[in-house]
Amino acid sequence: MYQVLMLNDDYTPMEFVVVVIQEFFGKDLESATQIMLKIHLDGKGVCGVYSKDIAATKVDQVLDAAHKAGHPLKCISEPINF
Repeated sequence: MYQVLMLNDDYTPMEFVVVVIQEFFGKDLESATQIMLKIHLDGKGVCGVYSKDIAATKVDQVLDAAHKAGHPLKCISEPINF
């Protein structure tokens, strides 16, 4: 399994991050806001855990949305070590 992480930057609006988390990770407003705050305060936050292929697709979706909106938001996936 792979976790999808968003990384903090000083340019992407917090509101945009919340909308992206809601849209691509199916979170409600409260959960999306909590994840956004974790990203903002800790430098990164887990948006979801998926199989390798689905995680890669989620990363691509987030990066594409950020690029189209003109934001430098970064999103990565990494394997979970059990």
